[in-house]
Amino acid sequence: MNVVVLLPPRAKDAVFRLVTGLHREIYRRTGGRLTARIGLVPMLLLTTTGRRTGQPRTTPLFYLPDGDRLVLVASYAGDDRDPQWFKNLVANPDVSIQIEGQTRRMHAAVATPEEKARLWPQAVALYQGYAAYQRRSRRDIPLVVLMRQPPAD
Repeated sequence: MNVVVLLPPRAKDAVFRLVTGLHREIYRRTGGRLTARIGLVPMLLLTTTGRRTGQPRTTPLFYLPDGDRLVLVASYAGDDRDPQWFKNLVANPDVSIQIEGQTRRMHAAVATPEEKARLWPQAVALYQGYAAYQRRSRRDIPLVVLMRQPPAD
């Protein structure tokens, strides 16, 4: 069931920060054992570089495997604004992810319209809420494709 709570933007942002912070800490402290999946949907921790602060910013997100790539949905629960993590990775596409206890460096790119046409139905099949988010939002919700970076020397 998808519950929609309409909050003013500042209140929504505060709720998201609180929930994200709790989820991130549980994921980190347990190596993902407790929160690496929500139901059947796999979850990772995405760390971006803050576009204004230069500081690391970590967000738990659902992901869709696509061969050796991973796909993220920048839905912000159907808000008309892009999520901060998306703005950060557009500014600096070199990110890191943690899946359970493993961390990897990745490079992010916004999916092309052709990629999105192929991937969007898969994302909705993974989590039905994305379809409702797109109906509710005035923006076209972007997909982000993560590709492995070679190991640092």
